[in-house]
Amino acid sequence: MRSKEQFRELLALLAMPVMLLAVGIGSVLLAVPMTASGYVVFEDPESLSNPIWFIAMLLVFTGFLLVLIRYKFKRFLDWIIRISLFIAYIYVFSGLAGLITNLDIALVFGIIAAACATLLLWKYPEWYVVDILGVLLAAGVASMFGISLEPVPVILLLILLALYDAISVYKTKHMLTLADGVIEGRMPIMVVVPKKQGYSFIRDGIGGTISPDEKLETDSPKHDRAAYLMGLGDLIMPSILVTSAAVFMPGGGLGIFSIPSIGALIGSLAGLYILLRSVQSGKPQAGLPPLNGGAILGFLIGWMLMNFT
Repeated sequence: MRSKEQFRELLALLAMPVMLLAVGIGSVLLAVPMTASGYVVFEDPESLSNPIWFIAMLLVFTGFLLVLIRYKFKRFLDWIIRISLFIAYIYVFSGLAGLITNLDIALVFGIIAAACATLLLWKYPEWYVVDILGVLLAAGVASMFGISLEPVPVILLLILLALYDAISVYKTKHMLTLADGVIEGRMPIMVVVPKKQGYSFIRDGIGGTISPDEKLETDSPKHDRAAYLMGLGDLIMPSILVTSAAVFMPGGGLGIFSIPSIGALIGSLAGLYILLRSVQSGKPQAGLPPLNGGAILGFLIGWMLMNFT
């Protein structure tokens, strides 16, 4: 019995790098239709001010969510998440459709598919539904930012986000409060990997009620939890560099994947391995420092290989 439990837990751990790999590859594949559709976030991809604006918007939005959680405006928070997801899915599904059809048809398809996806997440947020749609969403968002920022601004953004994540988890701990609100509300802005057979996210949550004294980061579940959880941001951020390197530094790799892009993808997987080793302690862990750090290091190694060999 113990060996079966260990095997299931191993499969759960392996599922997370598979999802990170899917997001990284998917974001690069979506780059062409996203660019053709004009889904560019920043007009000047070279500007180093873009990461500053990104962090500023993130801080404002995070503060707004924390206020809603603090004062129990759960219904209002739910609607904000649903509307945000609907808008994001329009970009994602229209980008996917843009691979096989013209832009007008792709947009119509994107709106219809986004409405269906948002409704499905609202009415039936089972773990496999959340995971499939979460990976699609992460790939689309990473692609939009990847085609909007050249590698240097992306690296600056990833460094700033890693510092912010570390501070918010280990110092201010407000990210843990935000994670509690997301988990308690079953909000589909994370991926869920079951550790136990017969697990249901709708029925079981993460395998127990979270008390005020038991703060839990989304990517660091306790050993007695029924599932591993990882925020979509941990899948998106390193994949932005993967896409940016493929778009702005093409050549020398495998198809549309340049050597720096492949390096960033391999580096993010190495960072995830370090993160997964850390979460075994059961303590809250900031995911972006190892993930972003690995992606940056892998990108730099790939850049050197492309330019000096």
